[in-house]
Amino acid sequence: MPDKTRVGLIRCDSHGLWYAALMAQVDPLLLKNPRPYDPDIKYSWEGGGVHRFFYTNYGDPTLRTAPYVGGFEITRVWDVHPEVAEETSRVLCDRPMVCDTPDQCSDDVDLVFIADCNWDGEDHVELATPGLEKGVPTFIDKPLAFTVGECRQLIELAARKKAPLFSASILRFEPTVARFRNRIPEVGQLNFATLNGAGTAPAGLIHTISATQHLFGTGVSTVEVMSTAKQTSVWLDYDNNPRAPANGVMIHADTGTRCFPGAIGISLIGTEDDIDLRNLGSHQYPWGAAEIVRRIQQMLVTGKNPAELDDMVEGIATLEAFRAAQATGKPARVADFL
Repeated sequence: MPDKTRVGLIRCDSHGLWYAALMAQVDPLLLKNPRPYDPDIKYSWEGGGVHRFFYTNYGDPTLRTAPYVGGFEITRVWDVHPEVAEETSRVLCDRPMVCDTPDQCSDDVDLVFIADCNWDGEDHVELATPGLEKGVPTFIDKPLAFTVGECRQLIELAARKKAPLFSASILRFEPTVARFRNRIPEVGQLNFATLNGAGTAPAGLIHTISATQHLFGTGVSTVEVMSTAKQTSVWLDYDNNPRAPANGVMIHADTGTRCFPGAIGISLIGTEDDIDLRNLGSHQYPWGAAEIVRRIQQMLVTGKNPAELDDMVEGIATLEAFRAAQATGKPARVADFL
């Protein structure tokens, strides 16, 4: 591998800058204030929304308090808003080229990184195909795609072109969730779990599904949706996973306006005790993202898809089952979408 992996960053939204700050050097003062105050910003990072997670020392806004993985050089960036791509180029110490089209981000790079903070993955096949056709290893931010069919399309193209592919949610690798998972034996037999989610849109729900996978593994069999005028809850059941709660997992996905950084809480109910993770803590998320960046590095060394890519595919199938259950009012089997 080269000393630094050259990266083409497609979409300069808040996730794009979030991962960029883990992969390559940024100017912390420009990350905090990349432009004069403007309430009509396109992405929250333009108002300092990423800086506050990585530089939490209020006495010194240049003192980094979050992890740094490094080893990458971001050489190309693109965004549907050209002015944001220009801002991104100024914030990144590598001063990457601002591309006219997303296709150009896969030229002369070792990795294509497709960021996605708030969308549903419907454009991911379009954005990822040019780079995969060129054989460039690719990371696609969550969700991998909108449907399992689109996931398979991307995975099969990557296999044909011998271009490793990965996609993950931060919650699938969040160390706080891993530490909480290690406490499960405290409850005795695990009966039931609840998670406070971040909405029912794919960008939020895939996080909670991924947190569930991190806790209990894969194997979700059935999805049911319970909605009222004021809230939506999603029940996940497992058929053949002894690690999973015997009576399923309830995701309280839509309980009113919440700030996403503090939206994920977990409660486990067992035969002997109950334990709670009230709030993951907004400033823990860089550690989960850093684990993803390390998986990307491993992928580039091995030339193989990380095993957790299969978890994301099941997550997309669970999203499809959720949409079906919500539309029909009846339980939906995840296997029908896999």
